[in-house]
Amino acid sequence: MFGTHFYHQKLRKSVAVFGALFNNLYVIRTNASNQVISQVKVPLSYGPQRKFLDRIRENPDLDTDTKVAIKLPRMSFEITSIQYDASRQLQKSNNFTQGGTGYGNRNKFYSFVPYNVGFQLSIYAKNQDDALQIVEQILPTFNPQYSLTMKPFADYPDIKEDIPIALIGVDFTDDYESPLETRRTIIYTLTFDMRVNFYGAIADSKVVRTALTNIYEINRGLLDSDLQVAKFRTRPDPFSISADSDFGFNDSADYNSLFDFDSA
Repeated sequence: MFGTHFYHQKLRKSVAVFGALFNNLYVIRTNASNQVISQVKVPLSYGPQRKFLDRIRENPDLDTDTKVAIKLPRMSFEITSIQYDASRQLQKSNNFTQGGTGYGNRNKFYSFVPYNVGFQLSIYAKNQDDALQIVEQILPTFNPQYSLTMKPFADYPDIKEDIPIALIGVDFTDDYESPLETRRTIIYTLTFDMRVNFYGAIADSKVVRTALTNIYEINRGLLDSDLQVAKFRTRPDPFSISADSDFGFNDSADYNSLFDFDSA
């Protein structure tokens, strides 16, 4: 079962495409006259929520700049679960092939194994308006899911698949009642479910380049047996043509001289 190394980077790609969804969000601040005074791009990082909470609540050290509280607003995300999804499992025989490097073989891709990868997106802000601006830019995109296109195999860029991402829920916390010296942090936690297909190793599959077809006349042989009247052989021309080609076939036929077509 094991021994053939392969690495399609599915989890790595899943993290990258998920983060790319939220990497271009902005918060706009206005004055009392509703005039825009600043536009801030919300930073996004991969990491656990607890790590960022501890970093946000650090007290700045005036003697050294090695400890400085994180500026808000910002976002972070992380993988929280990986679960098998039996409802999307296909037949094991549901394989497909792609042209290989040589003319005599094709690459065989076995049926995928479906998993649901859970993501958690955390939004940190020091006031409600900043947090609500970010949340409101995200929620309309998921109704309740949004599909992305991914290339599952680096060496086969023409193979693509759609990856649905569903928004499962939104949670909210606010430590407004914390001690006065504690920095207030408003946190919105959005939970997502990404449907990822994992593929195994790519195998080699031989290419059929010669097809034989026998034609029989029913009840025309001895003792009402079937009589072979023709034999067709179909081969590509040239024989070394690409396995993905659908043209250039050469047909040849050998007819049985004992059968009289004119009397049929």
